[in-house]
Amino acid sequence: MNTANKLTMLRVALIPVFMVVLYIGFPGSHITAMVLFIVAGVTDFVDGYIARSRNQITDFGKFMDPLADKVLVVSAMLWFVGQGTMPAWAALIVIVREFMVTALRLIAVDNGRIIAAAVSGKIKTAVTMVCLTAMFLPLLQWMTYVCITAILVTTVVSGAEYFIRNKDAINRGR
Repeated sequence: MNTANKLTMLRVALIPVFMVVLYIGFPGSHITAMVLFIVAGVTDFVDGYIARSRNQITDFGKFMDPLADKVLVVSAMLWFVGQGTMPAWAALIVIVREFMVTALRLIAVDNGRIIAAAVSGKIKTAVTMVCLTAMFLPLLQWMTYVCITAILVTTVVSGAEYFIRNKDAINRGR
């Protein structure tokens, strides 16, 4: 297994640890969870850089990297929903977008086409990771709303871009 894939697997392994730390709730657990979330998020950027720079892009990485990102982000969002920090409808918009883009990619693959990550998708991931990290801190209510709004705007814009740029893949899939 190459270095990039090892980092992806580290991220996958950190997700249950992150969740256990959040739900056990010991003194300092929010900060510990935030640090785990940051480490997991950083592995996303590092493994992508390594995979591209060392030409270590694999089918395993193409599948597991975005899946690990989605599970990490959704795990954090669901915890914030449970805490009353994020409305469930906001998390649902993010989750639906992820399912829809994944479905679009599957339709495209079925037609012999790969849909690469768009710049807007990378921006969405970065904004989401930064905002979720910030939400672990004791923010003022309006700052939390700004974070949720930023997550939602980048989610909707990047999702729309995927569908607009790849509408031919949908038409071929009919």
